[in-house]
Amino acid sequence: MRTIEQLSEELGGLRGRTVLVRSDLNVPLDGSTITDDGRVRASVPTINRLREQGARVVVCAHLGRPKGSPDPQYSLAPVAARLRELVDGDGEGSVSFVEETVGERAATAVAGLGDGDVLVLENLRFHPGETAKSDEDRADFARQLADLADAFVSDGFGVVHRAQASVYDVARLLPHAAGGLVRSEVEVMRALREDPQRPYAVVLGGAKVSDKLGVIESLISVADRLLIGGGMVFTFLKAQGHEVGTSLLEEDQVDTVKGYLDTAAERGVEIVLPADVVVADDFSADAAHDVVPADSMPADRMGLDIGPEAQRHFAERLADARTIFWNGPMGAFEMEPFAAGTRAVAAALVERTRAGAMTVVGGGDSAAAVREFGHADDDFTHISTGGGASLEYLEGKDLPGLSVLED
Repeated sequence: MRTIEQLSEELGGLRGRTVLVRSDLNVPLDGSTITDDGRVRASVPTINRLREQGARVVVCAHLGRPKGSPDPQYSLAPVAARLRELVDGDGEGSVSFVEETVGERAATAVAGLGDGDVLVLENLRFHPGETAKSDEDRADFARQLADLADAFVSDGFGVVHRAQASVYDVARLLPHAAGGLVRSEVEVMRALREDPQRPYAVVLGGAKVSDKLGVIESLISVADRLLIGGGMVFTFLKAQGHEVGTSLLEEDQVDTVKGYLDTAAERGVEIVLPADVVVADDFSADAAHDVVPADSMPADRMGLDIGPEAQRHFAERLADARTIFWNGPMGAFEMEPFAAGTRAVAAALVERTRAGAMTVVGGGDSAAAVREFGHADDDFTHISTGGGASLEYLEGKDLPGLSVLED
């Protein structure tokens, strides 16, 4: 993949050039308040590199899942405001926002940029062409985006697994390069997939086994041990013949999970399941809850976290790992009574980072959790900005937003 420096050389420099940057600014919001600005902060280094070279930077991104038309609750205005604070921190930047993605107002705003200025376009998904299934509709929107710029930089790792207009089609129309964030993410994921230091431990959680079928199948041939928690663990417990009460369960995946357990045993890969779980009467923070053995769950209660014994055991099985990849919380961490398992895994990774191990938090809820618990980004080797993209990369899938850059 071409670097920004190579792109600059190809174009005879970037000063005065308009560069369209596809960032990932899909952050969680509480009203207009950003609750985790990790992705915004991660976008800044590439934007600043382009500014320093005199480029006129046009940032495009999506937020949430609007249905192809403007929806105020998904406006990028608060995200642009946070980006302005981060980029303008030195008092020298200039970040503006336009309430349009393509069209006359957007074109006028782009034309008014000076060297080193930054413009954030409104939510890409306010236009139906961004995610259109029709190649023609998607390409038409991509052409409108491409008409705004002289070059394209792909820096949104969280979307490279999608063949969308601003991710895939624009790269086919403009001289392009991979931004620093995408390049660093790929470097980390390649190390996890191809050359991990051992022991290599993978911690998987989250709600559904079906979301992680491919990565489980792939990692069974790479990892030394897999630690399973979150809602997906109940399908594993069911596959072992245990009662799981009213917990999340994907009955149609039980046989698949049985196959994974058998394959892991044949290959000598350790599957670590919780010895105990926290069960509750219902899914709420004030629900009555207790700790029970994982093989003795009441039929009328649901599991919402791994228990204290499981937390200790998981920490023990991570204590000698030289490489750790973690994707997915261990329980309903957003509710304090069920946050201890996720907090324990985060603490175990921090300890391994301090010991020199490679620790990677695989984006999504895991990244949100560690920040909610007060951990700094440098408490880990790497916090990915792309949960789904990181999983698909580790599966070995072809990611269209990366393959289009490889020329």
